[in-house]
Amino acid sequence: MKFSQYRPGRRKFSSRLSKLSKTSYGHPYLSDSGFNRRRFWIRFFGLASTVIFVSLIGLIIVTIFSFVIFAKDLPSPYKLTARDASLSTKIFDRNGKQLYDIYGDKNRALVNWNQLPSYVKDGTISIEDKNFYKHKGFSAIGIARAAINILIFHKLQGGSTITQQVVKNTLLTPERTITRKIKEFILSIQVERKYTKDEILQIYLNEVPYGGTAWGIEAASQAYFGKEAKDLSLTEAVILAGLPQRPSYYSPFGTSSKAYIERSEDVARRMREDGYITRDQEEQLKKEIPNVQFSANEQGIRAPHFVFYVRDQLVERYGEKFVEQGGLKIRTSLDLDLQDKAQKIVNEEISKLSEFKVGNGAAVVIDPKTGEILAMVGSKDYFAKDYDGQVNVTMSLRQPGSALKPFTYATALKAGYTPAYILMDVATEFPGGTGQPPYKPVNYDGKFRGPVQMRFALGNSINIPAVKMLGLVGVKNMLRTAFEAGVKSLEPTDKNLERFGLAITLGGGEVKLLELTNGYATFAAQGTYHDPISILKVEDRSGKTLDEVKENKGKQVLGQDISFLISHILSDNNARSEVFGPSSLLNISGKTVAVKTGTTDDKRDNWAVGFTPSAAVGVWVGNNDNSEMNPKIASGVTGATPIWNKIISAALADKGAEAFSKPDNVIALEIDAFGGGLPCRDYPKRSEYFIKGTEPTRDCLVEKTLDGKEYFVFVEFDPVSTDGRNRWQEGVDAWAAGQSDSKYRPPGELKNEPTQNPDEIKVNIKKPDDHSQVELSFETEAEIETGRKITKVEFYIDGSIKDTKTDGPYKFNFTFAESSKGKHKIKVKAYNEAGRDADKEIEVSVGESWED
Repeated sequence: MKFSQYRPGRRKFSSRLSKLSKTSYGHPYLSDSGFNRRRFWIRFFGLASTVIFVSLIGLIIVTIFSFVIFAKDLPSPYKLTARDASLSTKIFDRNGKQLYDIYGDKNRALVNWNQLPSYVKDGTISIEDKNFYKHKGFSAIGIARAAINILIFHKLQGGSTITQQVVKNTLLTPERTITRKIKEFILSIQVERKYTKDEILQIYLNEVPYGGTAWGIEAASQAYFGKEAKDLSLTEAVILAGLPQRPSYYSPFGTSSKAYIERSEDVARRMREDGYITRDQEEQLKKEIPNVQFSANEQGIRAPHFVFYVRDQLVERYGEKFVEQGGLKIRTSLDLDLQDKAQKIVNEEISKLSEFKVGNGAAVVIDPKTGEILAMVGSKDYFAKDYDGQVNVTMSLRQPGSALKPFTYATALKAGYTPAYILMDVATEFPGGTGQPPYKPVNYDGKFRGPVQMRFALGNSINIPAVKMLGLVGVKNMLRTAFEAGVKSLEPTDKNLERFGLAITLGGGEVKLLELTNGYATFAAQGTYHDPISILKVEDRSGKTLDEVKENKGKQVLGQDISFLISHILSDNNARSEVFGPSSLLNISGKTVAVKTGTTDDKRDNWAVGFTPSAAVGVWVGNNDNSEMNPKIASGVTGATPIWNKIISAALADKGAEAFSKPDNVIALEIDAFGGGLPCRDYPKRSEYFIKGTEPTRDCLVEKTLDGKEYFVFVEFDPVSTDGRNRWQEGVDAWAAGQSDSKYRPPGELKNEPTQNPDEIKVNIKKPDDHSQVELSFETEAEIETGRKITKVEFYIDGSIKDTKTDGPYKFNFTFAESSKGKHKIKVKAYNEAGRDADKEIEVSVGESWED
């Protein structure tokens, strides 16, 4: 038995017709004689055709109306190539190795179609739009699916071709409305008419999001694999092709770190089905995909302290927005290989210093010839979370200890002092500032050595002679020397002159490691200062050069002779062996290297800075919180020196032995090893370099005899005290009195005249004599006495300047006219580096006797 299912409102059409035929009233299409099926269906389909036709006409009208309404407000499809899309700025090292991408919300980099492997394109087409090369910008099936989602499920999704995705990502806002869908459809048709398929696919690959901040295949390749898109393998290309559908979910760096595997296998299957790869290749991909190696750092940053140092300069030069979105290409001075070595050395060596309570270290490498920064290690580990690893200590102000002494002695050499000049290393009291107690510096070992020549005072880093030398040359002059050489924090401003006293030569101020290293690089460059350079070239997105370092000639701020003498002293192992020993880590096998250490009295900062003509390396160790290190830390043995030794060895690994170039005006003389003058009787001798004009002219400067006995006489002038006391000589006398050898206690009649104030200047006219007769043509010769460097000497005749000399000998030839016979005045005026001047004037009779 069959049962029929009753459904309310459902009746068979034949049943309804049967009932109609039996009614008493007729139907307009049915006759009383019966139902005419043929006529009914003809009229039915005619009516249906009319309805469909009218509907199509209406749809066309609506479509045209929609195009008219929406098209007038649509962006031009030409903007796909004309628009100013934001692009990330890429930073590279000097050899083209990428260090970092700078970007705002989106990291984007452009890549050309012909640079991409074919499988990058194939994988994208297979998974995103297999009929890309067949449709006209839209998929009818996709649109139908989208319509169903909208009308039935009330969802705005589905149906986007690659062309539509390009439109969505580049020309339209991200709103999800029916209106935007209509605009997307219209623009897709227009885009297909304006561009070729390859152009559209290239735009897509440059614009689509791949997860995180990576927009475009190039940025994604760098972010996930640390390489350019042109170098992607098939496996890597398959993985990237699957990301754009749900980049946050499929990203290997996302919360579902393994979701990419199934998606990538789906891409491989689609590629095989579409004929792009074989089944064997698909199987191989399935094996490789789960084991692929991703970049260790999603941001891909290398040398982070240096990168952000460069970024700050770029922002200052071009502005934040242009740097983040301008698509700049930056070639920097950094040598990434050397940087990685230096970073590793700092990290490993600092880990060995825990017992010395050393928590951090920093290092800088500079090319002295150009000022280019080759390495910048701002801390032992930028990414460390247990201390402020992100602080760039190379740019932090720290006290340098004795590392400032070379600038004091360079100032002395400028003023005419020599490496043989004797300074008394004895307990000495220096007047304190207003309301301050006297300053009493001590040496690191508590010893007093008596007479010490400048070479050994600097080489062994003895404190008291350095303070005395600063007293002789002046704090302002020393600060100017350091500032001009590159230590910009020591600019001789009124504020700094108020802050700094004689203790500045021992590190009683703050400097930056980068600046201090660059100051030493000035010595290495024979006195030529170069601005520190980190950016070599800047190109815009089109490859146009915006800025480029051509040739950095620098500025001569120190004489080549002075730079040579400082370099020679700091590279003289004999000059430092008393304190550091003959085999310290300050020596580099097979290399001539100048180096100076520095340690603050409270052991908060420890430094080593050294150089050759090709590399200047500065190292600091200490603690970011400025806490004290273990007092046992020792310069030349522990702390900064081992790090410095390894880094400069790495920097010089591919360079041969280099000597510091000796200028022609530097001469070598044999001198009295004890007194510093010309050789004295049978006393030991040694060789020393002098700048011409400063070499000694007398022997036995301190050795005196009386009644056949030998005595040593030491006399110092005190340029600091203003109350009439000679505190320096008081210290010398007290030291001499405490010596067991009677040679240091000469009788009173052997005491020399105190050395004159080196700032003073005196002019003598050697010829002609005053009130003498001279020919019409004659020569004037002057002799200048001063403890400072002579800057110029002027010659006057009857009050009118006739000649100026800046170097000796100071001679001047002049010829009078026959008609100028008679008495005339000759004046010589000299100036020194201390700002002092003096003159001498005589009167002569030209061409006739004085009596006439």
